[in-house]
Amino acid sequence: MLKQLVSMYTHNQVRLDADVYYPDAEGEFPVLLMRQPYGRAIASTVVYAHPSWYAAQGYIVVIQDVRGRGTSEGKFKLFEHEIEDGFEAVNWAANLPRSNGKVGMYGFSYQGMTQLYAALNKPEPLKTICPAMLAPDLKRDWAYENGAFCLFANLGWAIQLAAETARLQGDEVAFLELSRAAKNLPLSDRIPAYPDVMQKYAQYDAYYQAWLDSKDAYWQKLTPEVRSIELPMLHIGGWFDPYMRGTLRSYQASSKKHRQHLIVGAWAHLPWGRKVGAIDYGAEAASFCDRAQIRWFDHFLKGSELNDPPVQLFEMGSNRWRSFAEFPEGSQTLLILESSGLAGMDDREGHLTSESSQRAIDVIVHDPWRPVPALGGHMAYPCGSFDRSAIEARSDVVTYTTKRLEADVHLVGESVVELYASSDAESFDLCAVLSEVNPDGSVMNFSQGYLRSDRSELAAYKIALQPTCIRISQGSAIRLSISGACFPAYAVNAGTGETAKHASAIDFQIITIDLHTGGQCRSQLSLSSLVSD
Repeated sequence: MLKQLVSMYTHNQVRLDADVYYPDAEGEFPVLLMRQPYGRAIASTVVYAHPSWYAAQGYIVVIQDVRGRGTSEGKFKLFEHEIEDGFEAVNWAANLPRSNGKVGMYGFSYQGMTQLYAALNKPEPLKTICPAMLAPDLKRDWAYENGAFCLFANLGWAIQLAAETARLQGDEVAFLELSRAAKNLPLSDRIPAYPDVMQKYAQYDAYYQAWLDSKDAYWQKLTPEVRSIELPMLHIGGWFDPYMRGTLRSYQASSKKHRQHLIVGAWAHLPWGRKVGAIDYGAEAASFCDRAQIRWFDHFLKGSELNDPPVQLFEMGSNRWRSFAEFPEGSQTLLILESSGLAGMDDREGHLTSESSQRAIDVIVHDPWRPVPALGGHMAYPCGSFDRSAIEARSDVVTYTTKRLEADVHLVGESVVELYASSDAESFDLCAVLSEVNPDGSVMNFSQGYLRSDRSELAAYKIALQPTCIRISQGSAIRLSISGACFPAYAVNAGTGETAKHASAIDFQIITIDLHTGGQCRSQLSLSSLVSD
């Protein structure tokens, strides 16, 4: 295997550097291109095999530093140059020595987005892409969730990128201060969502200020229209990945004129192994995506047969892969929230039932001194499933539980919670978590959703939960828990109506939330269930 440092120049003479890996064989080969912002030596090996392995399968592999990152020239602004640079990079890669002119792309997260951007202007050599763990709708599915700012993921990433920019520019003081902040996020500054270190080193910020308060024009400019991409795509996601909603929407929006496959494992954003959170899902849960991608590229770039199922979903609980012709549409099972008004005081007082219930109000008092903490799920770190029984013993977490199941239940896709709620504050949050209550009393979360309301009067709120695929075993129960915070996964709501960028800690209010159940205010849970094969 031969590795070379090769540079290309954009139309405006910005040098972009790449490591190019050649197969140890004679002849011409297709090209696999990855464009990434973390230093090309990493090459996404946190989830993929090393590029040398891909080269050994008969491909020229190109790992390119995007503009302003690694040793590439220019100024890095998050995603802003990736359409033009990506288009030029594909055409350049297709003309490398020993290339046969066909290009495929792979990579996850930022490297997944660069694939979509590169494909928008339809470079002729690009034949297929394998975007993984991304959210094309940056505002809806990446920066925010139902109006709530995804604090932990956004801030951590922003500080990491800012620290790397400071390092590349030789500012050691800024690099060290930002690096310390990245390892211990500053969540207690005057403005918790916009900490002092980010204000102090704003010149190194690639996106964070913009994500806190940008208008629609900013988001529209950077949100690729997946429907316009006329390519076969292999989509990859994880049930505990922060961007799973975006991955599923991207798959569903992709052109059915071309082959679209989907793989979703019991994985967090990284790594893609057999264990996430507190659960070991077994050897079968480990990623097979490297081999799946090679089969995909062999088909579209070399003409080989491809017999992989179109949709492969790992079903948690049964711990097996299930195959489908397309993403399955589960039947809807409606469960009504029933309470005595004491669902926050005793987990035996709130129920999920198929029958109508008498009207009651469960009161949640959110105290900004002790917000309900994040534990697992898709937006906290570490992600995954953990025992929530201690959290659900808090009086500011209300719970509603089914009877013990008489048969296994298989859930797939998005479940939806509809809550009737009001508050004494101008703004309040609702966090909904679905868990399996095991016979041993452990409460293991498997899906959740979050919403920010900017009104106080009684209204119905729909929260679409993180897509999932899980078997809930006979003898277990399903529990829905509701709270007014999930910190630091999401920025704490000040209650004043201020945006996260301007909400000062000194103004944070205690917020009372009334959760209405029964009667005409029928709060309910719609589960998307599937018959076992």
